[in-house]
Amino acid sequence: MQARPGVRLSPVTFQDTGTTMTHARRDPLQIDEAPSVAARSAAEPLTFGGTVGLFAPPAAGTTPSGLAVLFASPWGLEEMSTRKFFRIISEMLADRGMASLRFDYPGTGDALDGVDFEAGLSVWSESLLAAAERLKALSGCGRIAVISQGLGAVVAAKAAETLEGLEGIAFLAPVVSGRLHIRELAVWSKVVDENLGLSEEQRNKAGVSVASLSMPGEIADELRKVDLMMIDRVPAPRALVIGRSDRPADAQFASRLEALGADVGRAEFEGYDRLVSNPTISRIPVHVAENLVEWIAALPAGPRIGTPRHASVAEPLTGDGFAETPVRFGVNSRLSGVLCEPLHQRSGATVLFLTSAYDRHAGWGRTTVAMARTLARSGIASLRFDTANAGDSPPVPGRPDQVLYHSTQNADVSEAIDFLESRRLMPVVTAGRCSGAYLGFRTLLVEPRIAGNVSVNPAVFRWRPGRSVEDAVVNGTRNLQDYGKRALRAETLRRILRGEVDIAAASRNIVKGFGNRIRNRLLFVLRGVLPEGRAIYGAFRMLSRRGTPIALIYSENDLGLEQYDFYFGRDGSGLARFPNVSSTIIPHADHNLTPDHAREIYITALREMAFRFPASVDASRSKARPAIAAE
Repeated sequence: MQARPGVRLSPVTFQDTGTTMTHARRDPLQIDEAPSVAARSAAEPLTFGGTVGLFAPPAAGTTPSGLAVLFASPWGLEEMSTRKFFRIISEMLADRGMASLRFDYPGTGDALDGVDFEAGLSVWSESLLAAAERLKALSGCGRIAVISQGLGAVVAAKAAETLEGLEGIAFLAPVVSGRLHIRELAVWSKVVDENLGLSEEQRNKAGVSVASLSMPGEIADELRKVDLMMIDRVPAPRALVIGRSDRPADAQFASRLEALGADVGRAEFEGYDRLVSNPTISRIPVHVAENLVEWIAALPAGPRIGTPRHASVAEPLTGDGFAETPVRFGVNSRLSGVLCEPLHQRSGATVLFLTSAYDRHAGWGRTTVAMARTLARSGIASLRFDTANAGDSPPVPGRPDQVLYHSTQNADVSEAIDFLESRRLMPVVTAGRCSGAYLGFRTLLVEPRIAGNVSVNPAVFRWRPGRSVEDAVVNGTRNLQDYGKRALRAETLRRILRGEVDIAAASRNIVKGFGNRIRNRLLFVLRGVLPEGRAIYGAFRMLSRRGTPIALIYSENDLGLEQYDFYFGRDGSGLARFPNVSSTIIPHADHNLTPDHAREIYITALREMAFRFPASVDASRSKARPAIAAE
């Protein structure tokens, strides 16, 4: 449901904490004119072939081009990190009159699982071809350009053999050698797991995996044999290779395309490492995007073959006990997400998943997708979505670029609840990890429609004014107990001897950790009268008076336990005065809840919280309708 134009975002002052927040709760007595600059609409969702696509039509007021653009995404951590990058490029294209389509390969992102990968990479290349046909039908264009990155270059090159109307392919940091790429993924996987604090026993070493994502074995087997230097004909008459300066293979691939007769443009992928290393602190290389769009705009467009049209309401994708519908909602349909509903009678409250950092709404390692579908099999509906300026949801003019830990996100949550209310999917409980846990907790204070909350590893309960999010992520220290455990591992000693550990940085973090511990001991007796303590205790008192149930879940040695311990004690004894709050500490778990036992504890807590509340009276009318998963 779209909120009514002219709704005022009412400031609410919370007397116990002295903090003022803005949220999107409607106040019928306070109606102003609509903002002069509206938020951009999110792309139009659609489903086909068991997967989800996002169609961006030409922007209003532009002359529609005869050329449309299809995105072939990378895989794994690189795909998570470039999600926002691709959305920004699609918006730039729309402003130049060019329609575009982004989509998830089968078995990835929001697509259905249970895919037969016996055909290997053809499964993904065939989905690219299906997406191209859907894009042509929606855009009215007969000519196509493809933007590929990473592994998407291999998918695009394979599909190009039968993709009609292909004018050009942009290869961004292309995977030229599949065997080398798999080796790189193995290195990345170890780095990611090490940063998460996973032990060797907890790491997934079966097959090709990174960031809790596993590549289908058949895909990996074929990828090992791929070498784009061996292609014997041009995949497209025109190509743009945006290569990494430290990868000679990228330049060699451009030369190979030229030798085969293609018209090849070259550019350097400036800022590649900062784009793909971490979704939370990813930096968008705007200059690269601008050059890319200029290259595409110069391609021959050809005559239009039809009238552009909007995507129809997306049909749900049906799986084992669930139906998922990609949606957009909020003011001007600015927020993008997926509604997951049970195929049988709905039970309990609807779970509203709040994303962590800038991860896409599918969740780290697709954990949110898996949890949503598991909950649906228990009768629990859920909505997962990207907040503004994260993933597939555009930013709101006037808001800061750094939206994490900022009160403006409260409006996004309220508009998500508006949508669920319009679908008769009340009551609602919120759930989130890390920054999503923080958002869920803070929104409880200003959004009375939230019935309960499950927070996993919240770093803090109050964000200190002026604190840098980037600094907290880059320079945040591990828990001292975690450093102690690592120091005793034989693997840690071997890594030190191999020079793989930044001893200076680790030493600084340990010293900082000891300094924080000493400071906290000095401030402990004053914690209830200092500004932070007054705000935190005041918030918990308010929610206790309201009787809102809260389940706090922490991984053992998570950094967020420092504030928890300080205000409530390691054993949680300080929570005795807040009977509405429960706490659980999961042993042998990392911040992202990688081990199976940790995720099982989380899903159990979600079920218990949802089942505390009966489903709305109109639940039967919100039951997922039968649908065709593919056309």
